[in-house]
Amino acid sequence: MERTTDPISIRINWCRRQIAQARTEPEVDGWRAEEDGLRDALLNHDHTEDYRSCPPEIRDRYLLGFRDGTALLRTARIERTTQNSRTQNPTPRVGQDNLSGDER
Repeated sequence: MERTTDPISIRINWCRRQIAQARTEPEVDGWRAEEDGLRDALLNHDHTEDYRSCPPEIRDRYLLGFRDGTALLRTARIERTTQNSRTQNPTPRVGQDNLSGDER
């Protein structure tokens, strides 16, 4: 996977480990819903409506995953844009070129 999806992949794998360790069915359902939300954010699919009829704690876990996934993708996009602008506009040289009018 490309770098921008790494945090989401890590989080999805963490949810899967939690599912394997869950002791109750509601716990499993919550982790699955969070995983679904993360995956939907990654795939740019919003299935919030599908979770409307679920118990609030399951719906909330889906929304948590979806919102966190969306935020992780947005952060990665901003970081990538910032890195690209740094390589296109390198830091100015220190010296006479950077002095203000009073200092020249």
